Amino acid sequence: MQRLLKRRDFLFVREGRRAHAATLSLQARRRERAGAVEAAPPASETVEPRVGFTVTKKEGCAVERNRIRRRLREAVRLSGALHARDGYDYVVLGRRSALDASFATIVDEMVTAFGRVHSERQGARKPRRSADEAVR
Repeated sequence: MQRLLKRRDFLFVREGRRAHAATLSLQARRRERAGAVEAAPPASETVEPRVGFTVTKKEGCAVERNRIRRRLREAVRLSGALHARDGYDYVVLGRRSALDASFATIVDEMVTAFGRVHSERQGARKPRRSADEAVR
């Protein structure tokens, strides 16, 4: 898997699908064929998925943020090879709870997040009932 390094690529992925978990949030977006981030490759060539990692300063000092990033990078290496799709860009946002969580938990949440961003929605969400309807 290739790495996302440029800000415009991160901003591009931000508009895609999202899946949240306790230790991470995963954003995914299919690279568009023409006019977007990169030109379309030949039909016979597969486009390798790209992954970027980010951890905000509110998650801790630089040492803690780097530790979170390393743990998430390894989880993507193990689970992403099976679940990441060609032609997609992914951004993994680290959460502070990734410091204390077991590595198996992080990998499980990563696999679940990949499943959520690639699942087809079964339908629109049910509308919430207003307070007036709840009383009836």
